[in-house]
Amino acid sequence: MHTRLSRFAHRVLCCGRKASGEDLSDEGSGSLRWVFTLRELRSATNSFNYDNKIGEGPFGCVYWGQVWDGSQIAVKKLKCAKNGTETEFASDVEILGRVRHKNLLSFRGYCADGPERILVYDYMPNSSLYAHLHGAHSTECLLDWRRRTFIAIGAARALALVNNLIFVHNSIAYIISSALVSFLMVSCSTEETHSYELLHRYLHHHATPQIIHGSIKATNVLLDSNFQAHLGDFGLIKFIPDGVDHDKIISENQRGYLAPEYVMFGKPTTGCDVYSFGIILLEISSGRRPVEKSGSAKMCGVRNWVLPLAKDGRYDEIVDSKLNDKYSDSELKRVVLVGLACTHREPEKRPTMLQVVSMLKGESKEMLSRLENDELFRPDSTVSSHAMSTPEGSSDCVLKNDQGLAAA
Repeated sequence: MHTRLSRFAHRVLCCGRKASGEDLSDEGSGSLRWVFTLRELRSATNSFNYDNKIGEGPFGCVYWGQVWDGSQIAVKKLKCAKNGTETEFASDVEILGRVRHKNLLSFRGYCADGPERILVYDYMPNSSLYAHLHGAHSTECLLDWRRRTFIAIGAARALALVNNLIFVHNSIAYIISSALVSFLMVSCSTEETHSYELLHRYLHHHATPQIIHGSIKATNVLLDSNFQAHLGDFGLIKFIPDGVDHDKIISENQRGYLAPEYVMFGKPTTGCDVYSFGIILLEISSGRRPVEKSGSAKMCGVRNWVLPLAKDGRYDEIVDSKLNDKYSDSELKRVVLVGLACTHREPEKRPTMLQVVSMLKGESKEMLSRLENDELFRPDSTVSSHAMSTPEGSSDCVLKNDQGLAAA
């Protein structure tokens, strides 16, 4: 086995036991504890005090905490968690905990005490991408163009890993499959990409179940002290009870990020994750929310706002004004084009996340050239969002008084 692949396989394997500092050497990763007592977590969070609450989402509330050694943690109290045994919960958490990547939010452990089901993560001191683009930190302008591109590439790499995982009970097969994908993402040359793409397609067509994140949005792109991206909420759909409406939970908390085909048919796919990630790329480029009001018109999705400008080559009108013209023209164009390709209305025409990583890094010149010349981006193109009707919940919409955007 290739030495770098072997090292990665070792690091994935180490997550099933107490790990050493060398094993978990990814930046921002704390020590792996696995089991926390409810008493410990109450002490760490001041009895889950409201002042310690740092977030709330479809899966539960998140609290800031500090454990006995002074390290900081994020504690997620799951709501509506499955009422399985502690052993069943521990088994599910162990499977998720085996997935280690520097751009995935790392598990510290869990607590299953009576009815309580709690997950413990590394704490991310710089909050989320959402907070810096649209929220509490947006006026501080801490995300320059360099940081934005690093965040985009990091989050893309994490999602590429997630979408290429195969959850199997055989640990060796699991280790090999996840190690292989991560190895190719950091090691393979452009020439090798095609071979691995064939492997990727084979795994997705012949492996069950397919791994889907299902909650890709700016609030789940978390930022550590160095503004490195960590993708959160991976695998939490596993903990939704069977009697709860999965579709309702997803649709209510993913407004603006949902792929049109998911809104219409309710079937999640990796293509839905790609679409959601494309919306994030457009947010990073433009500074706009997934859905915003446009003058007196109805709510407008960021894709429909960006596409006609990109067709006309007016990228200077797309870019976030908070960047004060300090950005790379070529990189901006690349991020916008990839974002629009990810949000193509026809799912089969979207790139895979492995291709997205390659294009964002500027490694695949041929692929970028084909993308730039795609029919979607031609000024006279009739390809539009009308290929499918615009469903509620998708980032697409039709404005009242703008025929250009209506045809986007």
